[in-house]
Amino acid sequence: MALLSVAPLVSTWCVGKPLVGSSEAKGLLRKIPTLEMCRLTKSVTPSISMCLTTTVSDDGVQRRIANHHSNLWDDNFIQSLSTPYGATAYHERAQKLIGEVKVIINSILVEDGELITAPNVLLQRLSIVDSIERLGIDRHFKNEIKSALDYVYSYWNEKGIGCGRDSVVNDLNTTSLGLRTLRLHGYPVSSDVLEQFKDQNGQFACSAIQTEGEIKKVLNLFRASLIAFPGEKVLEEAEIFSTIYLKEALLKIPVCSFSREIAYVLEYGWHMNLPRLEARNYIDVFGQDPIYLKPNMKTQKILELAKLEFNIFHSLQQKELKHLSRWWKDSVFSELTFPRHRHVEYYTLASCIDIDPQHSSFRLGFAKIFHLATVLDDIYDTFGMMDELELFTAAVKRWHPSAAEWLPEYMKGVYMMLYETVNEMAREAEKSQGRDTLNYARQALEAYIDSYMKEAKWISSGFLPTFEEYLDNGKVSFGYRIATLQPILTLGIPFPHHILQEIDFPSRLNDFAGSILRLKGDIHSYQAERSRGEESSGISCYMKDNPESTEEDAVTYINAMVNRLLKELNWELLKPHSNVPITSKKHAFDILRAFYHLYKHRDGFSVASNEIRNLVMTTVIEPVPL
Repeated sequence: MALLSVAPLVSTWCVGKPLVGSSEAKGLLRKIPTLEMCRLTKSVTPSISMCLTTTVSDDGVQRRIANHHSNLWDDNFIQSLSTPYGATAYHERAQKLIGEVKVIINSILVEDGELITAPNVLLQRLSIVDSIERLGIDRHFKNEIKSALDYVYSYWNEKGIGCGRDSVVNDLNTTSLGLRTLRLHGYPVSSDVLEQFKDQNGQFACSAIQTEGEIKKVLNLFRASLIAFPGEKVLEEAEIFSTIYLKEALLKIPVCSFSREIAYVLEYGWHMNLPRLEARNYIDVFGQDPIYLKPNMKTQKILELAKLEFNIFHSLQQKELKHLSRWWKDSVFSELTFPRHRHVEYYTLASCIDIDPQHSSFRLGFAKIFHLATVLDDIYDTFGMMDELELFTAAVKRWHPSAAEWLPEYMKGVYMMLYETVNEMAREAEKSQGRDTLNYARQALEAYIDSYMKEAKWISSGFLPTFEEYLDNGKVSFGYRIATLQPILTLGIPFPHHILQEIDFPSRLNDFAGSILRLKGDIHSYQAERSRGEESSGISCYMKDNPESTEEDAVTYINAMVNRLLKELNWELLKPHSNVPITSKKHAFDILRAFYHLYKHRDGFSVASNEIRNLVMTTVIEPVPL
């Protein structure tokens, strides 16, 4: 939110940094007083402080800047990156391996080969599908995956399945893995199949001896529990049971590939999991799992393909990242020092949820549009004055280069970059969709800017909205819609109007995603916001509506609301017999996962020098050893 009044200044002095590199900002280099509090942007963990300072421009305007850390990825460093994995020889080897792995998978499907025995035919089919998906190579084997799952589903019944097609007793491990995998692919399967695995007291039962096989059963039960739909009590119970069980198991088993697999799944679950990060971690696990696939030449070929695919895409990432960094450096953005510069981090998120080489426009478009959104957030949140914000809002609605003439100098370049980027993405979308989508994108952008202005007016007047009013606006101001709409329209997936309505505003999917991200941010930030005099948050608005409630009550309510909304979101993505295929909704859902991932440890939007920096290194900068 844009704080439009400045708190009394104290006697601490510091040297102001230049806010822009252009000549218009020379008057901003002055000794200035700082505020006696630290400013945290929305969603920042309270223990992480970024001191708010003020600076005075040459026209006497007092401006606020939050001391965000600078861009971590120097353009010279990005341009210096190199990799051998773009060479033709690696592509040819990968293509050969794809053919060989198809033979391996088909040998399983016809129940002929070393990897399986007849008693485990259903488990083996589920396991190979699960493995190639977690390794990030599933796009090459769509037909084989469908064939395997169709076969498994043909044996599915109200009590689940056993390891093999002739199994007399159904198996928790196979049923859990089947429930998860089939549901993720749109098959109508009920979680009621898990009821039979409870004891006479209605509790999930497992052997007291924690063998690797027993732990694997509970691990797959946990994974299945994460894709629960609303009202599925058995999956809620399964999550509680399996979480406790797995945490206790980790304390007893030695550190090994299996323990690292468990730790990864517990840490990231499903909604915070990023496919490319999972692939990087699972590469170190696959081939060392004696339960499913014994290490041999066949599994080694699958592993070699996964490593090659990871590194070949790594070479494409470098090309795309160099383009993005040059775009940033040659624009006005590199001259601005007051906003956060997170273009590399946003590109990383995009490339962690989409590794299709044909989707460069999606990855680059996502990084560009959300970098712009972050700059706008910092303008409306701290740097801009109310009259300037009104001018910028009007310029966005006018949508013409001449509108920049009426803006302050620092806004002119930002406006033109916004104008050019949105128009460029609309042209890319037209190639993919066969129709002009610019007006649609402009409507989303205008709603986003209007939500900022509403928050600015609330703060200016000291108005505290109701919880409902706050959330209705906050789920728009988060920016999820503008981060999603134009990038997905470049994918090459057809989005006719009736399908787009089920994904974009005012769809339930869009509503739930925006609400989740806004509320998740508020849980992180409400104490910091209150300390600097900003009362409007989900917590404060809930307490206004419920005067007898405490902060703890409000946080508990919002946490429960987020968990409930995540289940609603699962349903919107995976509900059977939908007229919108999962593939059309998956990118919008994965963008939610990418943003949700940023909140795992801290506000990764503002503090990207820790876990998010490691994510960039692991999934973009460094190849996997072959």
